[in-house]
Amino acid sequence: MSVGVSTSAPVSPTSGTSVSMPAFSLVDYVVFVLLLVLSLAIGLYHACRGWGRHTVGELLMANRKMGCLPVALSLLATFQSAVAILGVPSEIYRFGTQYWFLGCCYFLGLLIPAHIFIPVFYRLHLTSAYEYLELRFNKTVRVCGTVTFIFQMVSRMRNKNVASMLTVTGFDLWLSVLALGIVCTIYTALGGLKAVIWTDVFQTVVMFLGQLAVITVGSAKVGGLGHVWAVASQHGRISGFELNPDPFVRHTFWTLAIGGVFMMLSLYGVNQAQVQRYLSSRTEKAAMLSCYAVFPFQQVSLCVGSLIGLVMFTYYQEYPMSIQQAQAAPDQFVLYFVMDILKGLPGLPGLFIACLFSGSLSTISSAFNSLATVTMEDLIRPWFPEFSEARAIMLSRGLAFGYGLLCLGMAYISSQMGPVLQAAISIFGMVGGPLLGLFCLGMFFPCANPPGAIVGLLSGLVMAFWIGIGSIVTSMGSSMPPSSTNGSNFSLPTNLTVATATTLMPLTTVSKPTGLRRFYSLSYLWYSAHNSTTVIVVGLIVSLLTGRMRGRSLNPATIYPVLPKLLALLPLSWQKRLHCRSYGQDHLVDTGVFPEKPRNGVLGDSRDKEPMALDDTAYQGSSSTCILQETSL
Repeated sequence: MSVGVSTSAPVSPTSGTSVSMPAFSLVDYVVFVLLLVLSLAIGLYHACRGWGRHTVGELLMANRKMGCLPVALSLLATFQSAVAILGVPSEIYRFGTQYWFLGCCYFLGLLIPAHIFIPVFYRLHLTSAYEYLELRFNKTVRVCGTVTFIFQMVSRMRNKNVASMLTVTGFDLWLSVLALGIVCTIYTALGGLKAVIWTDVFQTVVMFLGQLAVITVGSAKVGGLGHVWAVASQHGRISGFELNPDPFVRHTFWTLAIGGVFMMLSLYGVNQAQVQRYLSSRTEKAAMLSCYAVFPFQQVSLCVGSLIGLVMFTYYQEYPMSIQQAQAAPDQFVLYFVMDILKGLPGLPGLFIACLFSGSLSTISSAFNSLATVTMEDLIRPWFPEFSEARAIMLSRGLAFGYGLLCLGMAYISSQMGPVLQAAISIFGMVGGPLLGLFCLGMFFPCANPPGAIVGLLSGLVMAFWIGIGSIVTSMGSSMPPSSTNGSNFSLPTNLTVATATTLMPLTTVSKPTGLRRFYSLSYLWYSAHNSTTVIVVGLIVSLLTGRMRGRSLNPATIYPVLPKLLALLPLSWQKRLHCRSYGQDHLVDTGVFPEKPRNGVLGDSRDKEPMALDDTAYQGSSSTCILQETSL
């Protein structure tokens, strides 16, 4: 059942229309340069403040003293990348407001991290999210998770959208890329996480100002927001509930509202770039509040992007696109629209370009900082625990600089590649789902063991690459234009995991695909759900076949008892009748026998203490007792 499904394509270009792209004025360049200068100044301020007294904890975790509001805005800035600013309006312009229902997944996608992942991570006093994997499983699983994350983040450091925006605006490509990379690298490496968070706050304000300028000027030129809504409704761009449960349809209510939850969890639940911000909060409560605070900001951001798309659709109904504009890549539509409506208004085109570069800066700086942190905490410190504080600080800054240079190199390599090689690199960005599955396997299933975790992760990665490669091959073999209900080959604004995955969506033909081609047409929003479920199912099977946790020590602080928490919501009389008890309450274990993380970031050695092996008997009780964590998700 659907209401108001799009039935008309955007108006055809007029053959006689020529493109007259306005040149940037001096004021526009000043606005753009101000963005870079102020971002750099914020970073250098935090770098110079207390110079010589910095610690690794301050550099990587902002001394765990950040308030909930700057952390929330930083979380939003990481999510609100240039891909989102360009992608959402283009999606609404082409296919209608169906994508707006993605906002339905934001509530659960933030509620679950706030009440499950954040408490577990915060109470373990982690620096890297992957330290959890060693506490729960072993060092091998931790290294596997870290390497997977590094591949995921490095594969996204290509500044693809910067090139497209510069093509339209006339900015010099490599001068802009170098300026972006150098400024971002300097303030990230020298200022650390605190500088990244506060520059994110500034850049978030710039992003919203740039988008509001476009909505204000654009709606005024087409007759107001009321006229925009009327035109969009008349042409079927205001979508209703598309309740088709088919996961192979690109966007339906269920795909956006449920599949989107898994996408959100892979970003806000276990991604190091976000977890690191939670853990920098003053208290656990502040970390949870920052997660809650992201929700209204995200809703506003989604609505703003949707409004730009509707205003753009109305504008081009009255002033048709030129042939060159209509043939442009979808992520350039917004740029052409901005240059059309803001010409003659000095400073506003520069403000919107600053808005886009703010999105790029926030995303890239988060990548640099999180990569430097996991490399330092997961790959270097465990092997060299005696590093002095001064050497650790120098190495952390050196890693951030190194990843900055790598980003510039990736941008150059990407510009020299064909689309096939670019898509092949993008496959590595699809591993957020397997990482989500790995953390869920450890957190919700006490029976899962290290062999199950490793085999499950590998299975999830194989599944992710299989779908990615199959999508590329399928789209290469398709000669038909994409369908408005499913196919699209442009990036959508989702998260660090799936933003690149949308470039791999197959082009669906009029005839329904069958067999493996049908499997490859799975909606990109189900990728995280499918791949994480693969990790959990395979991991549980292997764990059961290899003796579960028998003979291995299990730290109860690494387990979240889902079913006991849910059953605790029942009336007390029902709980007594079921004899429900919590694993953490009834099976108190001396946490001193488990490795803990001391201040140098290395897991402590408990060999001199007698380990406690928790086998199956640890979970057994009377037949009427609800100890159900073994099979709960």
